[in-house]
Amino acid sequence: MNLRKHVSLNINIRGNGQSATLAINDRCKSLMGEGKKIYNFGLGQSPFPVPMPVVNALKLYAHEKDYLPAKGLPALKEAVAGFHKAKDNVDANPENVLVGPGSKELMFLLQLCFYGEIVVPTPCWVSYVPQARILGKKVRLMHTSFEDKWHITPRRLAEFLESEHDIFRPRILVLNYPGNPDGQTYTLDQLKEIAEVARKYELILLSDEIYGQLHHKGEHISVARFYPEGTIISSGISKWCGAGGWRLGTFTFPKDLDWLLDAMASVASETYTSVSAPIQYAAVHAFRGGVAIERYLWNARRVLSTLGKECHHILTEAGVRVHPPEGGFYLFLDFTPMADRLSKRGITDSKTLCERLLQETGVAMLPGSDFERPYEELTARLSYINFNGANALTTSETIPIHDVLPEGFLQQMCPDTIEGVKLIAKWISGSNKD
Repeated sequence: MNLRKHVSLNINIRGNGQSATLAINDRCKSLMGEGKKIYNFGLGQSPFPVPMPVVNALKLYAHEKDYLPAKGLPALKEAVAGFHKAKDNVDANPENVLVGPGSKELMFLLQLCFYGEIVVPTPCWVSYVPQARILGKKVRLMHTSFEDKWHITPRRLAEFLESEHDIFRPRILVLNYPGNPDGQTYTLDQLKEIAEVARKYELILLSDEIYGQLHHKGEHISVARFYPEGTIISSGISKWCGAGGWRLGTFTFPKDLDWLLDAMASVASETYTSVSAPIQYAAVHAFRGGVAIERYLWNARRVLSTLGKECHHILTEAGVRVHPPEGGFYLFLDFTPMADRLSKRGITDSKTLCERLLQETGVAMLPGSDFERPYEELTARLSYINFNGANALTTSETIPIHDVLPEGFLQQMCPDTIEGVKLIAKWISGSNKD
């Protein structure tokens, strides 16, 4: 019996493949298994190890085996609220914190429970829009530009919100900064102005601040400071704490959105039940912070900032349009200036660009179309994390904390990253043409 004949997929699922970031990582592993030299700039995973105080806490609580409340371990909710109070100057309440198996799952539950439309600026993280499509939700894209540093502007946001008849209908705007895939962030004045527009149009903000503590100057500002009644803060331990595989994310809600929190917690109780108990107990120590974790963050930022600036320098010297990174570990490359040259090589869209780059140099990046940019736009994301983060941190810790990293540090600690970026520059110049 051929069971494939009897398979009937939900129409919202048909055509969906694996998440782009996971797919490129699997492909890189396959190519490396064939003995090829691959520079994996595709997956956005922190290169740094989980801080030892947090690892030790996980060992200490490994025996914890009981189901925890669907909304999360009370001590962890208190720690998360304290974290946002201390770091973001936001009056967070532990009762308004929801813990989930990664912020990715919480975003999915949010879209499932929310009855309005989702507004997503592009370029955007690869899973926001596919999640909406899986759920059959209406999603509207706001395309930004290189000239605006891939930011939404208050004026453009107001125009966008007024573009349809019912300007006060239920909507959530996803605001991600420091950004994936662009590495850019917002200033205090920009956030104030965005908050004013959101308040005027009764817009809910989902502020995805998962990279907040990796702001390269340690100066992350939460928009919730200026729009506390309408902002949900998304955070977790995957990026700033290096614990992506631990799968723990948090949403912190304002009091007026407790109805949405309760709905999501209800669905959580009927699906994943609760997040792994040992992971939650260990995460308490991450969110409580301390001297060791602050030192870890300082060194991580210094390494990422130094490496990001060097990658930016190499690429701009080659003629690529790219903004210097302000946080996280991404660069969003715009190859438009060499469009004619690339067209002569049969490259007229971002997918072809990245495929040819991978085939001809071994450098793997994700095309801009994976981030909801126009198909024919010659953009791509570079994730500069393919180096030994443990070694880089250990070496950085031997250097006085306020000093710049010495010349030679990057070549010693991040040789493949520098080599891969130089290959992009060489390839763009046409030196790698067939």
